[in-house]
Order: sequence, then C-alpha cells, then structure tokens
Amino acid sequence: MSNLYYEEPEELLSFKKEDFGEDFIWGISTAAYQIEGSHRAGGKGLSIWDVFTSKKDKIFQSQNANVACDFYLRYEEDLSLMKDLNIKNFRFSISWPRMIPNGHGPASPEGIAFYNRLINKCLDLEIEPWVTLYHWDLPHALEKKGGWANREIIAWFKDYVTLCVENFGDRVKNWMVLNEPLVFVGAGYFLGMHAPGKRGMKSFLPAVHHAAICQAEGARIIKHHHPKARVGTNFSCSLIEPLRGKDRLAAKRVDALVNRLFLEPALGMGYPLEDLKFLRKLEKYQLPGDEQLLKFDFDFVGIQNYTREIVRHSWFVPYIKARNIKAEKRQVQLTEMNWEVYPHSIYQMLKKFDGYANIRDLYITENGAAFKDTFENGEIKDSRRIKYLKDYLAAVLRAKREGVNVKGYFVWTFTDNFEWAEGFRPRFGLVHVDFQTQKRTVKASGKWFRDFLKNYNY
Repeated sequence: MSNLYYEEPEELLSFKKEDFGEDFIWGISTAAYQIEGSHRAGGKGLSIWDVFTSKKDKIFQSQNANVACDFYLRYEEDLSLMKDLNIKNFRFSISWPRMIPNGHGPASPEGIAFYNRLINKCLDLEIEPWVTLYHWDLPHALEKKGGWANREIIAWFKDYVTLCVENFGDRVKNWMVLNEPLVFVGAGYFLGMHAPGKRGMKSFLPAVHHAAICQAEGARIIKHHHPKARVGTNFSCSLIEPLRGKDRLAAKRVDALVNRLFLEPALGMGYPLEDLKFLRKLEKYQLPGDEQLLKFDFDFVGIQNYTREIVRHSWFVPYIKARNIKAEKRQVQLTEMNWEVYPHSIYQMLKKFDGYANIRDLYITENGAAFKDTFENGEIKDSRRIKYLKDYLAAVLRAKREGVNVKGYFVWTFTDNFEWAEGFRPRFGLVHVDFQTQKRTVKASGKWFRDFLKNYNY
C-alpha cells in the first residue's frame, strides 16, 4: 500500500467522449432535499431532515434546505441550462413527504403534479429522467413511529413505491430504489451525525435489515408494474486499504461494512457475517422468508465513489476493531470535504463490483468533488475540479478497456447545493449558485463538461 497519489498512464489522460463508446450514458445527479426548497409548499409534509436541521449544532452554521437551490420553483430554468450544457441524462430523487405528507395514507395531488411537470419538462427537452426513489428524506411522521427501525416501514415503502410507479412509470424508464443505504442507516441510526440523529446498535441493526428488504421489494414493485423498466440501486463505496500488513484483517472488516453489507444480500449471498460477527445479532429482526425477500436480480448497480480510506487495527473501536487514518494526516491531496483525491479508487471499485458473478451492468451514479471556486473577471475558475473529473474519468476508461461492464457516468452534481451536515459550505456543482439571489453561473468545469459532451478533444 502506498499513500502516494496514483496517476493514470499518460495515454489515458487524453481522451474523448467517443472513447467510451456510442452507448455510454453521460449525466448529472441530484437529490430532492438538497435542491428543491419549498419545504412546505403544496402541502408537503416534514421530512426527518426538515426536523434535524432545526436542531441546534447539528448542521454547519445552523443552515437548512428550506429554500436550498429553489429547484421546486426554478426547475424549468435549471433544465434549460442543463440542455445548454449538453446534459441528456438527469438523475433526481422523489421526495417521499412531498408525495405522501404523512408517509402513508392519502397522497398529495400537488406533489404528484410537481413531479409530473418535472418529468414532462425533461422529456420535452430530450433529457432522460433517472429517478431515485429514496434519497434520505424520510417523512418525519414515519420516524415518529420508529422510521427505518420499525418493520412496518416495509409496507409503507411498498405503498410509496407503488404510488410513484403508477404515476410516473409510463415515462420513467430508469429507476434506482435506494441511495447509499449504508450512509443513511449508519450516519442516521448509529452515529447520529445525520437525520434522524439516532445512535447505537438498537436502531442500526433493524434499520439495516428493513432497508435491505425494501431495496429488493421496491424493485419487485417496479418490475411488476413495468416489466421492461430498468431497475437498479446505488451504493456508496470506497477503496479500503490497510496502513500496514498487520492491518489487513481490519481493512477486510471495514470493506465488508462499507462495500458489501447491502450488496451481497441482494445478490443472494446473505449478510457478510463471517467478517462482521456483530451482524449475527440481526437474527433478532429476521422472520422466516426474509432471506428470499432480500434478493433481487437488478438490471444495474450504481456505484458512488469519491475517495479511498486507509485503516489500522484498533482494539478500542467496538464491533469492527478498526480505525480510519484521516486523510488530512496523511499528506495527500484533499477536497473541501477532507477526502483524499485518489482516482485509482474508482478503478478498483469498478473491478471489485465487476467481480461479482450476478451483477449485470454498472454505472457510476455519483462522482465529483468540492473545491473552493475562484472568481476572475466575472468567471468562476475551478481547475482542480476539472482535473479531478478528468483523472477519475481516465480511471473509468481504463476499467472499461479492461472489460469492466461500466455503462455510464453521472457527475455529482449540477448546481451547488445543501450538503447535509456540512450545509452550503462545500460546493460540488458544475454550476455556481448564489444562495442569496439564486443566480446561476456556469463554472469552468461546467463549460469543460459541456464541450467534452460535444466530443471536443481536450
């Protein structure tokens, strides 16, 4: 293992769009809570993030996404800008509390109407909608009943998915069920860093199991209504490497938690119990037949990679006996999120996921970076973001040339937005947003991506 920055071979650093193939999908990704704003418009119910951001000291500078990017009111403007930037695939999420204010029960006609308008506008502009059903904004009314830790959420989620598919399935051809389940159950139900702010195994373990079942059950509902729809789900993943040789088992445990916990049950392999002994406590929440409920043959898997982690063995960390070595202590290149810039990680994760026999197609459904933008003569220079995207794309191309079945790449993200606990400080967007005026300004990276998608040679 080396902490040195990995550089792709020089021949891979000069490439064009056409090098990825005519059928390769290019797009951008967003999430409802991070961009929509209008948090009570149209009868929308409160989400767990609406409530979490109202609590003291939970979010950077006590910020919230009540307005965010005002996408709910400005979606036509943003979609037109998207078209101007040659972006033809738009991944967005549907807000569960906007569709069903109380989480289950009566649906909101206004919420349904909004997403109908959004989808129709996408299609009018020849932008393909890629819909994520759950991107972390659980209705608060359901959290008051236990949220993901309550097995009833399986029925609530199935009703929500059914509503979405019945209303939008005639036009949406590409669906993703869950966004990064480990993150929303880990940060939200074990570490307490994200909404709803719960801590400990008592909440985490049932939330894991119920989310894993919903991942498959949601997919089955989509296929039942629209057999020809393409259905996937998305996983956060990071290259996990040991600090030293004696830390290999610690790295294996962290890899099982970060990269395998939700994937392998869906593939019919069960939970990674051999490497994570504490998962045996999941038996308490499992019912007869659950093993079958966990399985689904997804049409594609979305992997979302930004960085790698270096870990060492630690007796003092419960359950996994491992500790991350923070990137800022390793003298490596960092983003504004203090994540290591390490393009080789996306290559390694593509190879890892491609190694599973039962995975069909792979998409990079998120990749991008937050850096400080520089204003020069009315323009926004973000050369570090351009280099990041080019280096990571070079690694994707390398994997593709070696036979990995990767079919597309979505940049995170279109506009600067609300970045969860970090608030508005980290800016990931290809388009700058002045959150006081809502003015959009295309960054140099957005112009680079526009030209790249036109197949100009850079």
